[in-house]
Amino acid sequence: MEPHRKRLCLFALLATLASAPLRAAEEVPVSAAQLKSLGIETAPLAAQRAGELPGLPAQVVVPNNQLHVLSAPIPVLVERMLATAGEHVKKGQVLARLQGPAVVEMQRAYLQAASQLRLSKDNLARDEKLFEEGIIAESRYRATRSQHAELAAAYTERRQVLRLAGMSEAAIGRLQSGSGLGSAIDIVSPVEGVVLEQMANPGQRLEAAAPIFKVAKLDPLWLDIQLPIVRRDTVTEGDRVTLSIQQAEGKVLTVGHGVGGSQTVLVRAEITRGAERLHPGQYVEATVVSVARNGGSNGLWSVSNHALARLQGRVLIFVQTAKGFRAVPVGLIAEGAQTSTVRGELKGDERIAVSGVSALKAALMGIGGE
Repeated sequence: MEPHRKRLCLFALLATLASAPLRAAEEVPVSAAQLKSLGIETAPLAAQRAGELPGLPAQVVVPNNQLHVLSAPIPVLVERMLATAGEHVKKGQVLARLQGPAVVEMQRAYLQAASQLRLSKDNLARDEKLFEEGIIAESRYRATRSQHAELAAAYTERRQVLRLAGMSEAAIGRLQSGSGLGSAIDIVSPVEGVVLEQMANPGQRLEAAAPIFKVAKLDPLWLDIQLPIVRRDTVTEGDRVTLSIQQAEGKVLTVGHGVGGSQTVLVRAEITRGAERLHPGQYVEATVVSVARNGGSNGLWSVSNHALARLQGRVLIFVQTAKGFRAVPVGLIAEGAQTSTVRGELKGDERIAVSGVSALKAALMGIGGE
C-alpha cells in the first residue's frame, strides 16, 4: 500500500477512536480491514522457560592468566618482525628479533662473571686442600669461600639477566662455549595461542619494557555478562550459560556486587565449549539457565522487541481481543538485541501484536489524550 493511503487509514482509525468512551482508555478497537491496512501482525505469547534469562548483553574477554604482553627487556632496535596480529603461534616460536649495543654488554658481563667464577672455584679447591693440610689459617679459607659465594651469586644474576632478555638456555650455552658475542636477541611466544595485537614495527627504537606483542591462549574464554540488578538474586555460580547463535556454552564463575551506571551487575562466565567460534572483544547475546529453585519463573514472558511500546515511562504490549487490542503494562526484566523478558498479568494463551505497534500506540495516545 502507498504511504499516502496508509496515513489516511491511520487518520481514519484515530478519528473513529476519538469518540470512544474514557473507560476504554486502554482498549484500541481495530477492524479486520484496519488490521490489514496498517500492517498489524500478531504472534502467540511465549512463556519464558523456568530459570532462563535470554538476551543478556555480553562481551567475550581473555582470561587474565592466559594473556601475555611481550615487551622489550632493554633499550633496543626492532630488527625484524616475524609474526603479525591474528597469527596462530606455537610455544617457543620466534616472534621478533631485536638488536642493540646493550645486548653485547649483557653477554660480555655474563662471560666475565663465568670466567671469575671458574677462577674462584680453582682458588677455593686449592685453599681447601691447604687448610686441611694445616698450611693456611682458617680465616683465609673462610675468606676464599665467601668470595666464591659472592661470585657464584653474580654469575647466577648475569645468567638470569640474559634469560629475562629473551636468550634461551641453548643460546646461553653456545655463548659460554665460545661461539662469540651477538648483538641480537629473540622474542619468543610463551604459549601456544594467537597474536592479538602487534604494538611495534621494524626499524622502531624501543625503551625498556615497551610492549611489542599481546599473545593469548583462546580456550577457554571468559564472558562478561551485564545482568539487570533486579535479576541478580536469580543467578548463582555454576549456572549454565549458552550462546545460541555461536553454539557455545559454559558456566557462571562469579556474580558481581557492584552496580554500574546502567543498573547492571557483572556476571563472569567461562565458555568451555565452542570457544573457537568466539573472538576477544566480540559482543554477543547470552542466556543464563539458572539451577532449579523454589518459585521458578512464574509470570515471565519472552517477547520480540518489536512488540514493546514505551509510553510516559511505561512499557506496554498490545494483546489481541475480539474487538481489537488491549494495552497491557509489563515490567521489563531483561532486554536483548532481538527479544526481551517481561513480567505481566497474562494468562499465556494470548496473541500479541509484533508489527504495526507504532500505529496502535498512536491510536492509544489519541484515546487517552496523552
